[in-house]
Amino acid sequence: FNNDNICKGTNPLCYGIPSDDNFPFVIDCATSINQRGKIERYAREGLDTPRGAVIDNDGIQRTDTEGILHDLVLGKAALTPLGGADAELGGYKGYGWATVVELMSIAFQSGLFGEGISGVDRETGEKRPMPLGHYFLAIDIEALTPIDTFKKNVGEFLRALRGSKKSPLGPGRIWTAGELEYDEFVRQADQGGMSVPPSLQSVMKDLRDQRPGLKEKYGKLPFE
Repeated sequence: FNNDNICKGTNPLCYGIPSDDNFPFVIDCATSINQRGKIERYAREGLDTPRGAVIDNDGIQRTDTEGILHDLVLGKAALTPLGGADAELGGYKGYGWATVVELMSIAFQSGLFGEGISGVDRETGEKRPMPLGHYFLAIDIEALTPIDTFKKNVGEFLRALRGSKKSPLGPGRIWTAGELEYDEFVRQADQGGMSVPPSLQSVMKDLRDQRPGLKEKYGKLPFE
């Protein structure tokens, strides 16, 4: 914590827990405030990056999205951990959890870390392989408790969360992880598929036109 060079990635923590609801509890989130993909979305939409999500080598919290994307590649800027760059809001907690993910992903396989998995040569900016490590853990629920009991316990707790007192300033509903995505899946299925924003349509068409073989396979995309 408080270092100004890039030592870790976004290092997501991901959990999937079965429930007796129509959908499981599924959470997949970075241990950084933002991930690069979201900053790329800000760029497509012409938006500034929220202050506190990125810090550069001079300790400045950056908001200039295009400049951030350029400097991330060169190692001149970094994503801040959950809690931000300061201890006052608990940035050391996000830093600590990111370190746990990094350790579990490199220690078992003697993997590379830091600039070794940055995906670019810092000197030239050229792309290079990213030998990423991953750590997976599957728990045999039935070895500990009947699966139906487990699902019931999970569902009861999640329903209690969703049924708890709501903020008078909020949207009037409390979601648990995976529920919002399930609602969106149902909505998209009901309308026959998902909508694709114009900026993403443009990217998809460019990829198709630039990659050998894709033009023949996808001569016309559904939104064209």
